[in-house]
Amino acid sequence: MSDSHNHDHDPFTAPEPQRFDAEAYDPHSSVPPSEPAPLPIASAPGLPPMPEVPADPLLPSDPASAVAAPNDRLALDGTSLWLNRLGEELVAWLKTLASAAVYATLIVTFGFQVARVEGMSMAPTLQDQDRLIVNKLAYRIGDPKVGDIVMLYYPLKPEKSFVKRIIAEEGDQVRIVDGRVFRNDVPLDDSFVPSEYRSHDDWGPQVIPEGYYFVMGDHRNNSSDSRHWGFVPKKYIIGKVQLRWWPMGHAKVF
Repeated sequence: MSDSHNHDHDPFTAPEPQRFDAEAYDPHSSVPPSEPAPLPIASAPGLPPMPEVPADPLLPSDPASAVAAPNDRLALDGTSLWLNRLGEELVAWLKTLASAAVYATLIVTFGFQVARVEGMSMAPTLQDQDRLIVNKLAYRIGDPKVGDIVMLYYPLKPEKSFVKRIIAEEGDQVRIVDGRVFRNDVPLDDSFVPSEYRSHDDWGPQVIPEGYYFVMGDHRNNSSDSRHWGFVPKKYIIGKVQLRWWPMGHAKVF
């Protein structure tokens, strides 16, 4: 037997290695070599090819955007909630202001009014620039009484208003002798009038007509009142002076 082998018929001859063409690479060139194309992923033998999964349109392709998107939505939701609350607060405040304006109008028209004294005709009881609360409701449910300090429209010029004291009412007879006031022949108690504030005039006697009042200032020798311009109709009496609230140190209820 010969030791030589016939290579032409040897079934175990190794196959020649597969040859690949490569680009010539110049190490001194600034152009990098081309990257090989990615190899396709083959399915397992006997199985159909794997289908391509479509991209979710709701998910961003950028991972950073996927994190930022929920934060953006949270920020937008927070801003919308804040704006809604702000709008509700503004509406509530507007309703409150409108209600306050209505109530203030009703109070000033039918209830109470703030007034300021100008002049000294009611001194020493009231001083110039005193601030008063006038009760306008008092004479809507009742009548003025003798001795009340009232705010009234000036009969000769109704756009002006005065503060005076009621001395007599309808049906009363009034006369003044040397500054001393008599109502139905009975001298009035005017002890609240200091001697330096008294007058020495004479007036009357006269009977007060129905629906009218006789008024005077406490500063008898420095007051323009019913002695000079006559009686005051009830409709001209605005209200009763209820409170002096300024100056605070001299606050007083009348």
